[in-house]
Amino acid sequence: MVEVVEAKALAPLKLWLRFSDRREGVVDLGGLELRGALERLRDAEFFEQAYVDPELGTVAWPGGLDLDPLVLHHLLTGEPLPGNVLTSP
Repeated sequence: MVEVVEAKALAPLKLWLRFSDRREGVVDLGGLELRGALERLRDAEFFEQAYVDPELGTVAWPGGLDLDPLVLHHLLTGEPLPGNVLTSP
């Protein structure tokens, strides 16, 4: 399973990420539906608090908010998601 090993908030809704498979680049979350708890990501000050949670292997924010590393990897590479992972309809 691929994990996020480095992360940096670049701008509102844009993250630079490095994954355990050595791929890296910018992921733009602006095209995603950010509803519910994810709406907090639209707050620039909150978004800038992004960090890598080593236990989860993904980017996270205070308060227990995190994103699926497989979805982030898909957004970066365009590679298909594994069959079990769902994205928003």
